[in-house]
Amino acid sequence: MRFVFTPEQERYAARIRAFAEERIAPYYQEGDRTGEMRPGLVGELAGQGLLGLRVPTGHGGLGADCVTTGAALEELARADFNACYGVLQAALIADVLNGNATDEQRRRWLPPIASGEALVALCLTEPAHGSDAAAIELRAEPDGDGWRLTGVKTSIMLGAYATHGLVFARTGGPGARGVTAFYLPLDDRHLTRTRTRDAGGRAAGRAELRFDGLPAGPEDVVGGEGLGFVQVMRGFDYSRALISLMCVGAANASLEEALAHARTREAFGGPIGRLQGVAFPLAEHAAYLRAARLLAYEALWLKDQGREHAVPANMAKAWAPKAAVEACHQALLTFGQLGWSEELPLAQRMRDVMGLEIGDGTAQVTRLVVARHLLGRRYAP
Repeated sequence: MRFVFTPEQERYAARIRAFAEERIAPYYQEGDRTGEMRPGLVGELAGQGLLGLRVPTGHGGLGADCVTTGAALEELARADFNACYGVLQAALIADVLNGNATDEQRRRWLPPIASGEALVALCLTEPAHGSDAAAIELRAEPDGDGWRLTGVKTSIMLGAYATHGLVFARTGGPGARGVTAFYLPLDDRHLTRTRTRDAGGRAAGRAELRFDGLPAGPEDVVGGEGLGFVQVMRGFDYSRALISLMCVGAANASLEEALAHARTREAFGGPIGRLQGVAFPLAEHAAYLRAARLLAYEALWLKDQGREHAVPANMAKAWAPKAAVEACHQALLTFGQLGWSEELPLAQRMRDVMGLEIGDGTAQVTRLVVARHLLGRRYAP
């Protein structure tokens, strides 16, 4: 067993850390105040290969493995949690397209994702259907040899900015087999975007998208009619491990700041790190984050080996966001009143990470997935 990156992975992670510290971290708090993505961010991410991590080299990407993708997101999240969403969505959607699209579709769709020309969003969740995604209602109504999409998607991360979406619509009867995936330009002539007002993730542009006859043709179908839901559920196992590393990366940034503060802040005749009430909680949260990190990388390594990875990926997603929020909270408390102020990014990180206790699979849903694997569907909830 190896618990270290390859030399190539080490070099790439170090490169992304240096880039993120110089070009991304200085704007993290500004994005929270303005609620907007910084102009030029997408181009900078693309310039580092971050939007093409899972795009094959033949289509302009890096063709990186899953572990490398996780390392990149972990490093980026240390600097700016919200800057990760473009990278996460590009990785997930590129994986779905690469695994299910035709050769012609890959040639047409993947290079713009890698270059940043296409900023992509996963359009799955609806107002009445979050965890129960197989029950989606957005309709693809027949129109000539294609369809017109009508309905509402909500809680779409990057929805305020995305140029293209992997959109899931009902082309058939009830249930998962009636859902088809379309990869489409999000043409504002046929949809309305409404930003949400959130406690965290403010620069990530979460939005409701109201579709009013957005056209789709046979050439826009991914994998075949009625196969959309199956495709995205497979992708979620992989993306849940990536999300876990985003949460761990952000929480470790706060934890490291708290440890540095505990060395320099003095009270009762010495550094506060000498007080068990300060030191022990930080040590405990460091252990939880380390364990969550290893679980996420185990899932990504298994996927790279072509092995079953659903259980560790869902275990990580059930645990890592909660562990990260609690670690961010403890780091904030270590700073006292200074941590509560907006002078430091501690409270913002806690708010940002908390959103992923909900998004992309709640703890209840991910535990259900794990229980069904462990017990078998017949004996599980």
